Amino acid sequence: MSQEEIFLKLRGFLESVFEVPTERISLNARLVEDLDLDSIDAVDLMVRLQELTGRKLKPDEFKSVRTVGDVVDRVHALLNA
Repeated sequence: MSQEEIFLKLRGFLESVFEVPTERISLNARLVEDLDLDSIDAVDLMVRLQELTGRKLKPDEFKSVRTVGDVVDRVHALLNA
């Protein structure tokens, strides 16, 4: 799966599950500050990403994630490891 495909899936999750307006979602958008995601949302997002990748994700691998681009990069790295 390409980074573009991951971004499109992630944007879909953010729009449908977390009701984030499309225009606020970019690779540079910060999850907490710009998209108003909280810790419960982060857990929910992890579950969605596990379903997307078919892999168990370790919370430690996502501790440094701050932006949408960080999520895309991390998922891409996991899928291509």
